[in-house]
Amino acid sequence: MGRSMTAKRTALGKGLAALIPDLGEDERKGLLYCGIEEIIPNRSQPRKRFDEWKLEELAESIREKGILEPLVVRRVDGGYEIIVGERRWRAAQRAGLKEIPVVVREAQDREALEISLIENLQRENLNPVEEAEGFRRLAEEFGLHQEELAKRIGKNRTTIANALRLLKLPQEVIEHLLQSRITAGHARAILSIEAKERQKELCQLIVQKGLSVRQAEGLAKRWSKKPKKAATPEKGKRELTSQLNTLQDTLRRHLATKVRIAAKGKKGKVEIEYYSFEDLERIVETILGDKRGKA
Repeated sequence: MGRSMTAKRTALGKGLAALIPDLGEDERKGLLYCGIEEIIPNRSQPRKRFDEWKLEELAESIREKGILEPLVVRRVDGGYEIIVGERRWRAAQRAGLKEIPVVVREAQDREALEISLIENLQRENLNPVEEAEGFRRLAEEFGLHQEELAKRIGKNRTTIANALRLLKLPQEVIEHLLQSRITAGHARAILSIEAKERQKELCQLIVQKGLSVRQAEGLAKRWSKKPKKAATPEKGKRELTSQLNTLQDTLRRHLATKVRIAAKGKKGKVEIEYYSFEDLERIVETILGDKRGKA
């Protein structure tokens, strides 16, 4: 079925190794190439939508460089089920690969679901609604409080709370968010209005007129029935922390790696982690886009 993976592809990324801490060095060296037709997608895949353009971009990268990080799978009747790496599997199919590198993990349904959910929430660029649904599934199916959830995933508790609030929106608004017609920033502005019908009305205005988040926030304030109290210094500090956490998560999703923003007064620094030279090149290319080739 499989053959030993070549030496240049045996290394697991740091993030994945952290998710699967009991994967020893011997196992990492014993990765296999598996026939792509033997692999089936995860039945509990948290990601419901796959961006066609991004899949094609990943497929092109795979055509040029191959798959640099193996999929994590488990044995099931008739083949192997993906625990981690469905985007790579889909892109590999587009790239015309017949075999892909995998590491086999013995995992029961609940364990496989937890690994898949956490890996997606930590590393994948999920839609805000899919991310919120992932948080909710982890909380409900594994009985986790928000504090425990934050520790398990490595996110701020406020970020998780704000994400879960999105699921309280009317279904029409959630659909616009799923289709990227509005952003999470727009959705939070809509949530500041209590009346559901007014929430829907503001959402329609945002979509129809192309309102910015700031414009939507201003409109939501005018529509709100309760007058807003003057912000206290402590409240201002909490709002700044929430904004920094949102920016941090936005960078993390865009760069697909761990990002930390450390603020000190009006100054601060941004720390971006990378796990190999190739990963650093990918991050730089993501930041610079076309500018790097024109320099």
